[in-house]
Amino acid sequence: AYSLPTSARAARPPLVMAMSSAPHAPNGKVVVLGAGVIGASIAYHLAERDVAATVVDRAGIAKAASGKAGGFLALDWNDGSAVGPLSRLSFKLHAELAEKLQLDSYRRMSCRAVAVEASGKPASKKLQDVEWVDLGVHGSRLMGDTSTIAQVHPRQLTEALMASAQCRGATFKVAKVEEVLTEANPAGGLKVVGVKMEGGDVIPADTVVVAMGPWSQTAAKGLTLPPIFGQKYHSVLMQNSRELSEAVFFQGLGDPEVYPRPKGEVYVTGFPDAPITVTEAPGEEEVRLEVGDRLVAAVRLASSELQQATVETTQACHLPVSQDGVPLIGPIPGVSGAFIASGHSCWGILNAPATGLAMSQLLIDGRSECLDLSAFDPARLL
Repeated sequence: AYSLPTSARAARPPLVMAMSSAPHAPNGKVVVLGAGVIGASIAYHLAERDVAATVVDRAGIAKAASGKAGGFLALDWNDGSAVGPLSRLSFKLHAELAEKLQLDSYRRMSCRAVAVEASGKPASKKLQDVEWVDLGVHGSRLMGDTSTIAQVHPRQLTEALMASAQCRGATFKVAKVEEVLTEANPAGGLKVVGVKMEGGDVIPADTVVVAMGPWSQTAAKGLTLPPIFGQKYHSVLMQNSRELSEAVFFQGLGDPEVYPRPKGEVYVTGFPDAPITVTEAPGEEEVRLEVGDRLVAAVRLASSELQQATVETTQACHLPVSQDGVPLIGPIPGVSGAFIASGHSCWGILNAPATGLAMSQLLIDGRSECLDLSAFDPARLL
């Protein structure tokens, strides 16, 4: 049994020490299981080092959380935790990737915590510095400005990372993984020899990276992995008449989170489910429309402007969480050539660039030079 905070964004996990390097470097084919933002980032950074990976996903590129997440980026919100250095490096890499990959969804913005109630009363003059929240407001504080807060559309980022990797030799295959194939390793334990797909096709490989979020255990038979759970979040996309530039974390009305995007789109999320073992297929998550209705009602109680915004989409996705709330990044014990990069919770989009860079160094050089991965060692949960 374990417990997580209502929002994983509030987590401050303990530092867990483990090995940060592995005695393995790819001599043959590298297969990355999962075409979400983590898998795409790994493929991209491997391609930067002239290693062409094969990426496999049963649903397609960015079809689960990496296509439906908010894409909110914060430089320092994880400071003081094991994830802090990962986030700081990733925040820097996001700016570099946005320029290199020409991501027009990337921008700097501000963020506020706003305390609200369902009174419908206009905000007092002293609270009119809040950009678009004007009803039932009784307090606010700045949580970050353009020096520490940014955003990117996760689908655009993921697709761009994969496209860049493919231009340099990486391949992508839509297929359902059945098993990671292993055989006895003369040096002891087991070693990876390939990946078996549904239908019997086998991709030979000496290196496999599992980056399948909450589907990692069920899809990667043949490996012993720490459990990764899925926490379902619903989100609503609304279209506003003007472009907004301030994200808001509400305190009250159920504590929804709102991330305005370029061109007037507004992303609203909140009311998460408890973490579970996921049985829904990626890209086929059940959407409960009543949760979307609650999100829309909450923001309209706090904003006269968003009362006029139209609802375009209601969607749901599972954010992958580990038992201790810390991502799993590193070698899988006992199987040479087997690695995992998953369990990034609500910070998956933020932390994908540094995860991909660190994993590429781990695979090619035998250790990560950009980041100490000891806190993320999968062995701590086995």
